[in-house]
Amino acid sequence: MLTLYHWEPNANSGKPILTLEEKGVEFESRYIDLLNFDQHSPDYLKINPNGTIPAMVHDGRMLYESTAMMEYVDEAFDGPPLRPTDPVERWRMRWWMKFLDQFYSPSASMIGWNAFIGPSVRDRDPEELKRKIDAIPLPERRVVWTKAIYGTFSEAELAESARRVRYGAKLMEEQLTRHAWLAGETFSLADINAMNLVYFMPANPLGAVSAEKTPRTMEWLYKMAERPATRRAWARGKTMTTERLKHLVRPSQQSA
Repeated sequence: MLTLYHWEPNANSGKPILTLEEKGVEFESRYIDLLNFDQHSPDYLKINPNGTIPAMVHDGRMLYESTAMMEYVDEAFDGPPLRPTDPVERWRMRWWMKFLDQFYSPSASMIGWNAFIGPSVRDRDPEELKRKIDAIPLPERRVVWTKAIYGTFSEAELAESARRVRYGAKLMEEQLTRHAWLAGETFSLADINAMNLVYFMPANPLGAVSAEKTPRTMEWLYKMAERPATRRAWARGKTMTTERLKHLVRPSQQSA
Protein backbone atom coordinates (compact mmCIF):
# COMPACT_ATOMS: atom_id res chain seq x y z
CA MET A 1 0.00 0.00 0.00
CA LEU A 2 1.45 3.34 -1.08
CA THR A 3 -0.03 6.70 -0.10
CA LEU A 4 1.40 10.06 -1.11
CA TYR A 5 0.43 13.21 0.76
CA HIS A 6 1.14 16.15 -1.52
CA TRP A 7 0.21 19.64 -2.69
CA GLU A 8 0.44 20.82 -6.29
CA PRO A 9 2.43 18.73 -8.79
CA ASN A 10 5.36 21.13 -8.71
CA ALA A 11 8.37 21.98 -6.53
CA ASN A 12 8.78 19.44 -3.72
CA SER A 13 5.46 17.64 -4.10
CA GLY A 14 5.94 17.31 -7.83
CA LYS A 15 9.16 15.34 -7.50
CA PRO A 16 7.69 12.10 -6.06
CA ILE A 17 4.48 12.51 -8.07
CA LEU A 18 6.34 12.67 -11.36
CA THR A 19 8.73 9.90 -10.31
CA LEU A 20 5.80 7.60 -9.51
CA GLU A 21 4.13 8.46 -12.81
CA GLU A 22 7.33 7.78 -14.76
CA LYS A 23 7.72 4.43 -13.01
CA GLY A 24 4.07 3.54 -13.60
CA VAL A 25 3.44 2.95 -9.89
CA GLU A 26 -0.13 3.13 -8.63
CA PHE A 27 -0.60 5.13 -5.45
CA GLU A 28 -3.27 6.70 -3.31
CA SER A 29 -3.19 10.46 -3.73
CA ARG A 30 -3.98 12.62 -0.70
CA TYR A 31 -4.10 16.30 -1.63
CA ILE A 32 -2.87 18.56 1.18
CA ASP A 33 -3.89 22.18 0.59
CA LEU A 34 -0.81 24.22 1.44
CA LEU A 35 -2.72 27.49 1.04
CA ASN A 36 -5.16 26.31 3.69
CA PHE A 37 -2.30 25.25 6.00
CA ASP A 38 -3.53 21.65 5.94
CA GLN A 39 0.06 20.48 6.41
CA HIS A 40 -0.01 21.92 9.93
CA SER A 41 -3.33 20.38 10.95
CA PRO A 42 -3.38 17.91 13.87
CA ASP A 43 -4.42 15.07 11.56
CA TYR A 44 -1.53 15.62 9.16
CA LEU A 45 0.98 16.11 11.99
CA LYS A 46 0.17 12.54 13.02
CA ILE A 47 1.51 11.49 9.61
CA ASN A 48 4.47 13.88 9.50
CA PRO A 49 5.27 15.70 12.76
CA ASN A 50 7.47 18.18 10.83
CA GLY A 51 4.39 19.53 9.09
CA THR A 52 6.08 19.49 5.68
CA ILE A 53 4.89 18.11 2.38
CA PRO A 54 5.20 15.77 0.62
CA ALA A 55 5.15 12.67 2.80
CA MET A 56 4.91 9.09 1.64
CA VAL A 57 3.61 6.10 3.56
CA HIS A 58 4.62 2.74 2.11
CA ASP A 59 3.58 -0.43 3.90
CA GLY A 60 3.25 1.49 7.17
CA ARG A 61 6.62 3.25 6.85
CA MET A 62 6.63 7.05 6.60
CA LEU A 63 9.18 8.67 4.32
CA TYR A 64 9.86 12.36 3.81
CA GLU A 65 12.38 14.63 2.05
CA SER A 66 11.30 14.70 -1.58
CA THR A 67 14.63 14.00 -3.29
CA ALA A 68 15.36 10.98 -1.10
CA MET A 69 11.82 9.79 -1.83
CA MET A 70 12.57 9.89 -5.56
CA GLU A 71 15.51 7.51 -5.18
CA TYR A 72 13.46 5.28 -2.89
CA VAL A 73 10.70 4.99 -5.48
CA ASP A 74 13.17 4.17 -8.24
CA GLU A 75 14.79 1.44 -6.15
CA ALA A 76 11.69 -0.02 -4.48
CA PHE A 77 9.40 -0.44 -7.48
CA ASP A 78 9.49 -2.04 -10.89
CA GLY A 79 9.35 0.13 -13.97
CA PRO A 80 11.76 2.05 -16.17
CA PRO A 81 15.03 2.80 -14.30
CA LEU A 82 15.48 6.47 -13.53
CA ARG A 83 19.14 6.40 -12.49
CA PRO A 84 21.84 5.94 -15.14
CA THR A 85 23.97 2.80 -15.05
CA ASP A 86 27.02 4.67 -16.35
CA PRO A 87 29.06 5.87 -13.32
CA VAL A 88 29.79 9.29 -14.82
CA GLU A 89 26.15 9.89 -15.69
CA ARG A 90 25.04 8.75 -12.24
CA TRP A 91 27.57 11.13 -10.68
CA ARG A 92 26.28 13.94 -12.89
CA MET A 93 22.68 13.10 -11.94
CA ARG A 94 23.54 13.37 -8.26
CA TRP A 95 25.53 16.58 -8.85
CA TRP A 96 22.50 18.21 -10.42
CA MET A 97 20.18 16.92 -7.69
CA LYS A 98 22.41 18.49 -5.03
CA PHE A 99 22.79 21.74 -6.98
CA LEU A 100 19.04 22.01 -7.48
CA ASP A 101 18.19 21.22 -3.86
CA GLN A 102 20.81 23.35 -2.15
CA PHE A 103 21.43 26.25 -4.53
CA TYR A 104 18.64 26.69 -7.07
CA SER A 105 15.50 25.53 -5.27
CA PRO A 106 15.66 27.83 -2.21
CA SER A 107 16.04 30.86 -4.48
CA ALA A 108 13.35 29.82 -6.96
CA SER A 109 11.08 29.07 -4.00
CA MET A 110 11.66 32.47 -2.45
CA ILE A 111 10.64 34.14 -5.69
CA GLY A 112 7.53 31.95 -5.89
CA TRP A 113 6.58 32.45 -2.26
CA ASN A 114 6.97 36.20 -2.59
CA ALA A 115 4.96 36.42 -5.82
CA PHE A 116 2.30 33.73 -5.31
CA ILE A 117 2.09 32.03 -1.91
CA GLY A 118 2.13 35.17 0.24
CA PRO A 119 -0.37 37.18 -1.84
CA SER A 120 -2.68 34.14 -1.97
CA VAL A 121 -3.25 34.14 1.80
CA ARG A 122 -2.37 37.56 3.23
CA ASP A 123 -5.89 39.01 2.89
CA ARG A 124 -7.30 36.56 5.43
CA ASP A 125 -8.20 37.50 8.99
CA PRO A 126 -4.99 38.68 10.74
CA GLU A 127 -5.73 36.73 13.91
CA GLU A 128 -6.36 33.56 11.92
CA LEU A 129 -3.06 34.01 10.10
CA LYS A 130 -1.22 34.50 13.38
CA ARG A 131 -2.72 31.28 14.73
CA LYS A 132 -1.73 29.45 11.55
CA ILE A 133 1.85 30.71 11.76
CA ASP A 134 2.13 29.85 15.46
CA ALA A 135 1.02 26.28 14.68
CA ILE A 136 3.93 25.63 12.29
CA PRO A 137 6.21 23.06 13.98
CA LEU A 138 9.56 24.00 12.41
CA PRO A 139 10.96 27.44 13.33
CA GLU A 140 12.59 27.93 9.92
CA ARG A 141 9.27 27.33 8.18
CA ARG A 142 7.60 29.88 10.47
CA VAL A 143 10.16 32.43 9.28
CA VAL A 144 9.46 31.71 5.61
CA TRP A 145 5.70 31.85 6.06
CA THR A 146 5.96 35.10 8.04
CA LYS A 147 8.07 36.77 5.36
CA ALA A 148 5.81 35.55 2.56
CA ILE A 149 2.57 36.58 4.25
CA TYR A 150 3.75 40.02 5.30
CA GLY A 151 5.92 40.67 2.25
CA THR A 152 9.11 41.15 4.23
CA PHE A 153 11.66 39.39 2.06
CA SER A 154 14.37 42.01 1.76
CA GLU A 155 15.49 43.52 -1.53
CA ALA A 156 18.90 41.94 -0.95
CA GLU A 157 17.36 38.48 -0.45
CA LEU A 158 15.26 38.75 -3.59
CA ALA A 159 18.18 40.11 -5.62
CA GLU A 160 20.41 37.24 -4.54
CA SER A 161 17.67 34.74 -5.37
CA ALA A 162 17.32 36.27 -8.83
CA ARG A 163 21.10 36.04 -9.33
CA ARG A 164 21.14 32.38 -8.36
CA VAL A 165 18.24 31.53 -10.63
CA ARG A 166 19.94 33.24 -13.56
CA TYR A 167 23.19 31.42 -12.78
CA GLY A 168 21.33 28.10 -12.60
CA ALA A 169 19.66 28.84 -15.94
CA LYS A 170 23.09 29.50 -17.47
CA LEU A 171 24.49 26.19 -16.20
CA MET A 172 21.47 24.26 -17.44
CA GLU A 173 21.71 25.80 -20.88
CA GLU A 174 25.40 24.90 -21.09
CA GLN A 175 24.74 21.31 -20.02
CA LEU A 176 21.80 20.84 -22.39
CA THR A 177 23.86 22.23 -25.24
CA ARG A 178 26.27 19.31 -24.72
CA HIS A 179 23.76 16.59 -23.83
CA ALA A 180 20.12 15.65 -24.33
CA TRP A 181 19.42 15.37 -20.60
CA LEU A 182 20.98 16.73 -17.43
CA ALA A 183 22.85 13.52 -16.59
CA GLY A 184 24.02 13.07 -20.16
CA GLU A 185 22.26 10.98 -22.79
CA THR A 186 20.05 9.23 -20.21
CA PHE A 187 16.78 10.59 -18.85
CA SER A 188 17.02 10.53 -15.05
CA LEU A 189 15.78 11.74 -11.69
CA ALA A 190 17.76 14.93 -12.25
CA ASP A 191 15.40 15.88 -15.10
CA ILE A 192 12.37 15.17 -12.91
CA ASN A 193 13.82 17.28 -10.11
CA ALA A 194 14.60 20.17 -12.44
CA MET A 195 11.27 20.06 -14.26
CA ASN A 196 9.44 20.80 -11.03
CA LEU A 197 11.52 23.92 -10.46
CA VAL A 198 12.09 25.27 -13.97
CA TYR A 199 8.75 24.66 -15.72
CA PHE A 200 7.31 28.04 -14.66
CA MET A 201 10.37 30.10 -15.52
CA PRO A 202 9.33 30.94 -19.12
CA ALA A 203 6.29 32.69 -17.62
CA ASN A 204 8.27 34.43 -14.89
CA PRO A 205 9.06 38.15 -15.29
CA LEU A 206 12.63 37.43 -14.26
CA GLY A 207 13.26 36.31 -17.82
CA ALA A 208 15.96 33.76 -16.96
CA VAL A 209 14.54 31.12 -19.31
CA SER A 210 13.21 31.95 -22.77
CA ALA A 211 13.42 30.83 -26.39
CA GLU A 212 15.81 33.68 -27.10
CA LYS A 213 18.13 33.31 -24.09
CA THR A 214 18.03 29.56 -23.44
CA PRO A 215 16.86 27.68 -26.57
CA ARG A 216 18.28 24.33 -25.44
CA THR A 217 16.52 24.58 -22.09
CA MET A 218 13.27 25.44 -23.85
CA GLU A 219 13.63 22.37 -26.06
CA TRP A 220 14.23 20.27 -22.93
CA LEU A 221 11.14 21.80 -21.30
CA TYR A 222 9.04 21.02 -24.38
CA LYS A 223 10.21 17.40 -24.25
CA MET A 224 9.49 17.18 -20.54
CA ALA A 225 6.01 18.66 -20.92
CA GLU A 226 5.19 16.26 -23.74
CA ARG A 227 5.93 13.15 -21.69
CA PRO A 228 2.74 11.25 -20.76
CA ALA A 229 3.90 11.01 -17.14
CA THR A 230 4.16 14.81 -16.93
CA ARG A 231 0.64 15.24 -18.26
CA ARG A 232 -0.72 12.73 -15.77
CA ALA A 233 1.15 14.39 -12.91
CA TRP A 234 -0.03 17.91 -13.74
CA ALA A 235 -3.62 16.71 -14.06
CA ARG A 236 -3.56 16.33 -10.27
CA GLY A 237 -3.22 20.08 -9.75
CA LYS A 238 -5.98 22.30 -8.42
CA THR A 239 -4.51 25.82 -8.60
CA MET A 240 -3.28 28.17 -11.30
CA THR A 241 0.15 26.51 -11.23
CA THR A 242 -1.13 23.93 -13.70
CA GLU A 243 -1.86 26.73 -16.19
CA ARG A 244 1.85 27.34 -16.56
CA LEU A 245 2.24 24.21 -18.69
CA LYS A 246 0.52 26.21 -21.43
CA HIS A 247 3.80 28.09 -21.79
CA LEU A 248 5.46 24.82 -22.70
CA VAL A 249 3.62 24.19 -25.95
CA ARG A 250 5.88 24.35 -28.99
CA PRO A 251 5.18 27.44 -31.12
CA SER A 252 4.47 25.19 -34.12
CA GLN A 253 1.67 23.51 -32.17
CA GLN A 254 0.02 26.63 -30.83
CA SER A 255 -3.31 27.73 -32.27
CA ALA A 256 -3.17 30.62 -34.68
